[in-house]
Amino acid sequence: MIPRIAATLCALSLTACASSKPAEKQPASGGEHGQEQTVAVKRDRVPRRDFNRIAAELALPVFWRADDNKDGILDDDELNVLWLGPRLAGQKATTVAPDPTSARASFAAHYDAIAKVYVEGHDFSGLDDKERTRRETVLLELSQGRPTLVANDFTAASAEDKAIVEHVLTAALAIEELHALQLGITELEGKVSDPMSRSLFVRNQSPWCQAPKTEADAACGALADMPAKKRSGLYPAALQDDEKFCDGLAKVDPALVGHFSTVVDEGGALKAVAYPQAYPEQMATVAKHLDAAGDAITSDDEQGFKAYLKAAAQAFRDNNWEPANAAWAAQGKTKSKWYLRIAPDEVYFEPCAFKAGFHVSFARINPASITWQQKLDPVKAEMEQALADKAGAPYKAREVNFQLPDFIDIVVNAGDSRSAHGATIGQSLPNWGATAEQGGRTVVMTNLYTDADSKVAHQKQMASLFCKETMAAYNPQDDGVLGTVLHEAAHNLGPAHEYAIDGKTAPAIFGGPLASTLEELKAQTAALYFTEWLVGKKLLDEASAKSAHTGNLAWAFGHISRGMYTSGGHPRNYSQLAAIQVGYFLDEGAMVWNAEQNAANGVDKGCMSIDFGKMSGAIDKLMSRVARIKGGGDKVDAEALKKPYVDDDGAYKTLRGTITERWLRTEKASFVYSIRW
Repeated sequence: MIPRIAATLCALSLTACASSKPAEKQPASGGEHGQEQTVAVKRDRVPRRDFNRIAAELALPVFWRADDNKDGILDDDELNVLWLGPRLAGQKATTVAPDPTSARASFAAHYDAIAKVYVEGHDFSGLDDKERTRRETVLLELSQGRPTLVANDFTAASAEDKAIVEHVLTAALAIEELHALQLGITELEGKVSDPMSRSLFVRNQSPWCQAPKTEADAACGALADMPAKKRSGLYPAALQDDEKFCDGLAKVDPALVGHFSTVVDEGGALKAVAYPQAYPEQMATVAKHLDAAGDAITSDDEQGFKAYLKAAAQAFRDNNWEPANAAWAAQGKTKSKWYLRIAPDEVYFEPCAFKAGFHVSFARINPASITWQQKLDPVKAEMEQALADKAGAPYKAREVNFQLPDFIDIVVNAGDSRSAHGATIGQSLPNWGATAEQGGRTVVMTNLYTDADSKVAHQKQMASLFCKETMAAYNPQDDGVLGTVLHEAAHNLGPAHEYAIDGKTAPAIFGGPLASTLEELKAQTAALYFTEWLVGKKLLDEASAKSAHTGNLAWAFGHISRGMYTSGGHPRNYSQLAAIQVGYFLDEGAMVWNAEQNAANGVDKGCMSIDFGKMSGAIDKLMSRVARIKGGGDKVDAEALKKPYVDDDGAYKTLRGTITERWLRTEKASFVYSIRW
């Protein structure tokens, strides 16, 4: 067994895990924290990438950020400890207060354990064949995610800021518990018996494997005895025996498909139970710490943030989310340096796509990244009219009051925002209600995928699929912000979430999963369309537009590589929109698969080129079709657009296989979080 990690190792203090170079300090008896004695240990036995990989496999919350001085030695200032350390140790996290003594005492053993695995591999002796196979597949699952650090330092922050950080992070721990209950995994977590399986469980927020190479492998899972079927925690287990149970819920009682409730069976009758009643302990904990964070605020510039914290706390008590939404949107117009969204929002995670998942995105406003806000704000009414023209009757252009995106630097994602692989880099919320109808609030996450490891990996993936001349159109300094800004802005343009035809919104017309795919397809196609539109407005040069298109289509390759459906048969909305776009552009001649030409990496035979001369017309044509489908509620054409590119066998399926094989040679980013304060 690996030495247990103290519950406070997630303590987010560098000194909690690091020690002086080249020796490590161990506590001896005496004094409050003990006297220190130095034991000579040189941390040069494991390369950085292997250190981070093995640390994840051993469920150790440590990360070697970078070898800044290129000496191959893990130095104190290169080491971070990770949030969620207690869960990696199999403990319940209830605090984020640091405990330097216990953490310092643990690190020498952690380094030795990592070095031992690096030399000898994992010890599976004594395991039967079934268990050995399971653990080997767990390692393969973990290997498909590259631990990728998001680090923040609040050690020099004010007392007010530190109090905010402490209480928000503690609330985020409760959100993790809430989302686990929604996912139906709470009782399963205690059954995990070994570190690598615990790491899988924490990363995936479930015992099931999710990475492409292992998702469908029945041997892969975090438990020796895996459940026969995934069960959502939002609906009665027996109800889920019927694979089509979602379809009949609204017919029984419209309240059963409400976004902010669970469904229970009371004496054979189905009943909706509001979240505060379904999850009283966790909801109360979140409310308590949001209130405390608000109480800590005295500075004038943060009164808008304080108002949101207080309103959100109340929403966790009474399930009335609209006042919190309004306060949240209003905060975006203030001078606050904080960004926080803590609420139930997206529905993609659950089988029926009805119930809103609890999540946290906690960040700092990035004041430097405002260029696109300044460029787009004066023309957003024109953007709405442009999509209205594409949609045609019965849709009519409306007054749009949404704010253009805030640029934020993520501190931590939790719950439904914490993905096993990758992360959302843009979001427009809320999805429902008066605040949504008024435009809500849009954000772009600017500090994700900006680390050196991610940039190298992305260039490698692109070069395996694009032809040399197309790859040359991509500017490696392009941060992808433009595409994300336009995607998120488009969620507030044209026929969006609240748009209804004869009183029916998109989920009622198309069904929840297809409605979600169409909305994301609209937004991502609009990102391409408005890139061209900005060139016409002289707000963007052609070279930048070509680079943006290349980057956006590389984004599509990444989602295609995930597959069109989960192992349980549920649609992957982003993957399907990506397949539709790529297939459509191939049909229009705007993209061409050159089977006999080498890719830009000079190794792979067969590559994709972009005909930029034809791309503008193809984008315009696709945008018109998608806008008409959504604006007119045309389910027949929606299914006709989806079928050849997502569901039919043939050339597109073969090409998707090629894209998948090449893209997945490189591990996906699996974000981990470290906070010093």
